[in-house]
Amino acid sequence: MNVANVLQIEDLALRRDCIGLAAVQYKLMRIAIVDESAARATIIEEGLANVDDCEIFVVNERRGLVARIEDIAPDIVLMDLGNPSRDVLEEYFAVSRALARPIAMFVDDSDDEALVASVEAGVSSYVVDGLSPNRIRPILDLAITRFNAFSRLQSDLAEAKGKLAEREMIDKAKRILMTSRGLPEPKAYAELRSTAMNKGKRIVDIAEAIVTAQKLLEGGA
Repeated sequence: MNVANVLQIEDLALRRDCIGLAAVQYKLMRIAIVDESAARATIIEEGLANVDDCEIFVVNERRGLVARIEDIAPDIVLMDLGNPSRDVLEEYFAVSRALARPIAMFVDDSDDEALVASVEAGVSSYVVDGLSPNRIRPILDLAITRFNAFSRLQSDLAEAKGKLAEREMIDKAKRILMTSRGLPEPKAYAELRSTAMNKGKRIVDIAEAIVTAQKLLEGGA
């Protein structure tokens, strides 16, 4: 077998591996349409005609909606409510709060109170009098973008709060060591760090153990 044949075989193998990897990574966008009106759901489906590589699921009943959507596991949910009563709107807002997914909600009419409630419910895009095929794709893209941006903000906020809580716990432990053992602050922190290294734990874990032990000594105060 000559070098050219060997290179050809290696090239075919590489292509096969790349195709296999692409098949694993490839994923259709799953889109759930929630609409009790089949005619209005068709409008949304028409608007999704130019969305490549997607699977569309239409849900026509409110009963068991959260469970149904969780079974579908969509990447985005498009809800068309038409002209809902306040109770129906609140019901859908409750569904929105239960779903950690991008949600675009279409209504024929609304007010400021409902708009604020939609934001609080986690609706990514609240569209008033805008149900038309040519608007569906831009609204879908906007809902996904907003959801991802908001998720990043929530993640950053949770991380910041976690770091602050850890810092407060470490400060409490330092104060306990400074008081009980008469250590200056640098020495107290060095003690925490040394203990953490010796035990293979984080400094905050050692700090939490010290604070907990102190509370037990004080009778849970």
